[in-house]
Amino acid sequence: MRTARNEARGDAAAAVPSPSPAAAVPGGSALHALNFFMADMQAGVGPFLGVWLLAHGWKSGGIGSVMTLGGVAGVLVTAPVGAWVDASRHKRWLVVIPGACTVLASAVILISQSFWPVALSQVATALAGAAIVPAVTGITLGMYRQAGFNRALGVNQAYNHAGNAAGAALSGLLGWKFGLPAVFWLAVLFGIAAIVAVLRIPRASIDDTAARGQHEARDGAAPGAVSGLSVLLGCRPLLVLAAALALFHVGNAAMLPLYGLAVVAARQGDPAALVGATIVVAQATMVPASLLAMRMAERGGYWGVLAISFAALPLRAVLAATCVHAWGVFPVQVLDGIGAGLQSVAVPGLVARILNGTGRVNVGQGAVMSAQGIGAALSPAIGGWIAQGSGYPSAFLCLGALALGSLALWVASGTLLRRACDEAGCAPVAAPGR
Repeated sequence: MRTARNEARGDAAAAVPSPSPAAAVPGGSALHALNFFMADMQAGVGPFLGVWLLAHGWKSGGIGSVMTLGGVAGVLVTAPVGAWVDASRHKRWLVVIPGACTVLASAVILISQSFWPVALSQVATALAGAAIVPAVTGITLGMYRQAGFNRALGVNQAYNHAGNAAGAALSGLLGWKFGLPAVFWLAVLFGIAAIVAVLRIPRASIDDTAARGQHEARDGAAPGAVSGLSVLLGCRPLLVLAAALALFHVGNAAMLPLYGLAVVAARQGDPAALVGATIVVAQATMVPASLLAMRMAERGGYWGVLAISFAALPLRAVLAATCVHAWGVFPVQVLDGIGAGLQSVAVPGLVARILNGTGRVNVGQGAVMSAQGIGAALSPAIGGWIAQGSGYPSAFLCLGALALGSLALWVASGTLLRRACDEAGCAPVAAPGR
């Protein structure tokens, strides 16, 4: 049953003209190009870091530790950055400046492979990456608004995963022929292309009120400052989503780098080519998975989409533990692509749906990303030390067991989450002192 609050929210939404999901929006092609090229700009050398450090004498425990330091830094700033995106009228520059910083931070890894320079480069990369994702999400919502957001997300993510696959394939080829430093130079080229793309999006195409999920008819001014924790605690469905994603990423984040290390340690393939192949297989799977998520969400909502994504990880862990071989990349990474591709559309779409009308969409996105980041930050250290002490198969099985909690929590909270979507989410969270 719809409440008076939700009826009023619906009336406010109706007062704001929104493009249809299929409507052409100025700058749409530039947004697609941004999503295609942004992966290398966001993550720098990314998954190639592990094999690069392994080749320079590092062990899996130390590699996991520097990745965790970067993850922790990202967690600390993601929610505040989301609030910044909500308030900012310069969202394109929240992509340009962090992206340039990421490219510079990645250069440090080529100059020095000592612990602290590498750790600091990962911290800088994580800080920059924390700004790019909510900024692009806010730009998309501001361009397409709630009516077209789900469809735009699906198309954006298809371009993003295609760009990831192309970048990984080129990285693997260039790394195999010219060495891993070539991977860095490819990231520079992708970063420049992404910066050019975001600057080609017309400033007038981005509605800053719509970009934070606020209805113009109610109040066009930006809401006061509020913490991501307040948004989570004030909205139980969002809190459940954040907790489920945190558990999922405890098991998921370390799976790809550890699998690459396991196969390389078993002398089953060239390091650069192998890591490139793991990414290509996953990202190629994510393209249809993201489009499928868009269709599933239109027909049945986001709950089932996320349930499937959570179920894919334990199966992936079992396969990774039993297929430590070059050909194992295909089944292991197909499952990764299914889970990540579904989540890439369902998570931001569900957050925007739950917080629709609150004016807190991007701080909510940041809060959920922080929860994901907590799990992702813990994962490399947990997986790395288990692998160093008990072997890679044990690490995969332990990570998969931890991730079962996400599926259990999601199933147990199904009624709550479906009701939250049907009733258009949570009430606005008041700023302190208001």
